[in-house]
Amino acid sequence: MTPPAPADRAGDPPATEPASTEHADKPRARGSRVRQRVAVIIPAKDESRRIAATVRSAKAIPHVDLVLVVDDGSEDNTQHVAREAGAVVVRHSHNRGKAAAMETGAAVVAMRDAPDRPARVLLFIDGDLAETAVNTAPLVPPVLEGHADLAIANLPPQPGAGGRGLVVGAARRAIASLTGWTPNQPLSGMRCLTREAFEAATPLAHGWGVETGMTIDLLRQGFRVVEVPCDLRHRPSGSDLRGQLHRAAQYRDVQLAANARRVRAAAGAVRRSVSSAQSPTHR
Repeated sequence: MTPPAPADRAGDPPATEPASTEHADKPRARGSRVRQRVAVIIPAKDESRRIAATVRSAKAIPHVDLVLVVDDGSEDNTQHVAREAGAVVVRHSHNRGKAAAMETGAAVVAMRDAPDRPARVLLFIDGDLAETAVNTAPLVPPVLEGHADLAIANLPPQPGAGGRGLVVGAARRAIASLTGWTPNQPLSGMRCLTREAFEAATPLAHGWGVETGMTIDLLRQGFRVVEVPCDLRHRPSGSDLRGQLHRAAQYRDVQLAANARRVRAAAGAVRRSVSSAQSPTHR
């Protein structure tokens, strides 16, 4: 499969087929990536019970020299526990959502990047991974070595998960319909990507639609995406009322992110059609 030509940032589709896992064996000649460092960014809200173990485990990932926790308006001691565990901590005074926490984290990392060195690769992980956070390490090499612009963790089945696949299915279908690539776990929040890819995906989709929106946006712009198996364990949403409400919010945000990109794609098609109709015919 030929790698796609980048589309414009307004959302026009690529000229050829979108990127997919089939590109994983085609590294790009960017030797500087081997020397890059990695920043772990952990958006967290009310994770005081697990955040210390997550931070300590993340610090053991090869190439990581910065672990940053973005406390998104926690009402517990998340920020203090994370700092004591060795993380750099920034805090939102009130809850602003996962996308905002990710953008804040990336901005702080950019400020800490040295001007004479390549920008750090960004590794986003969830705050409830605890001791398994180190198992996100396989996400790093594909990006550092230039095989991919975005590596997404493919998790094993999680004990206690109460969902029935409705939200995952909706996200999977949305990504497939807009890019031609069908991911296994479209909602996985454990993601390693280049600074270039992150900036191309901003502004991020709101709330729980951030992963779906990011994947669609990057694939449509010609960035290469892979899924990588990672042995991770996090706190799954149960089948109680709280879990059902969480999944309802996820479903809403995934649909909002997908619909916004469908509208953007349709607008791009109209622009191309109008431009083609107005172009003079050369004989």
